[in-house]
Amino acid sequence: MVKDAPIVEFESAGLAYEDAPETLSDLSMRLREGEFRFLCGPSGAGKTSLLKMIYLAHRPTRGRFRLFGEDAMNAPRDALPALRRRIGVVFQEFRLLDHLTAFENVALPMKVAGVNQNQYREDVSELLNWVGLGHRMDARPPTLSGGEKQRVALARALVSKPDLILADEPTGNVDPAMSERIMKLFIELNKLGAAVIVATHDLHLVQRLGKPVLRIADGRLSHAAGPGGAP
Repeated sequence: MVKDAPIVEFESAGLAYEDAPETLSDLSMRLREGEFRFLCGPSGAGKTSLLKMIYLAHRPTRGRFRLFGEDAMNAPRDALPALRRRIGVVFQEFRLLDHLTAFENVALPMKVAGVNQNQYREDVSELLNWVGLGHRMDARPPTLSGGEKQRVALARALVSKPDLILADEPTGNVDPAMSERIMKLFIELNKLGAAVIVATHDLHLVQRLGKPVLRIADGRLSHAAGPGGAP
């Protein structure tokens, strides 16, 4: 990564699916190491599409996109896994594997990366205990509640200590106490240097934490509010 380069950088980027009108238009933003941003906007505004572009599920159809200082717009497909491994994603729909236990789901990124189980067992157990699921490590997703699945998904996203954390409505399926714990964990990881983007509808959460806000409406990133100024 180029020294002092933004972790995420879009310049006049757009995203269109096949022949449909653009889902995202004229997107310009920069996110640097250690920055925290909330991503807010109405349903259908493009929050999830923006997160998908950042974690390379889709690439922009025009404009400029750099990730960790690399040209992600034109990078060859075989270069993408290395970039993705630096990103932890908390998906809105969980994306857990039903045939694996909670422990195995959380450990999956480490296993895929070729890390020996002896090296990650303690980290996985510690994260599951932290989110209140130490007693459910051997449970499989079909037996878990929505809130429990959300917490497994959170632990999986964080187990590899990513440089960039993306969370799509991470507190939508948990009670207020667990919501508070989740946000405290994001903030602590942010203090350790991870960049964080949290998409949320919870304006009370946004106002209470006082972090900068990226607002998206009708596919356009209009402005950032709060500490930190413009994107």
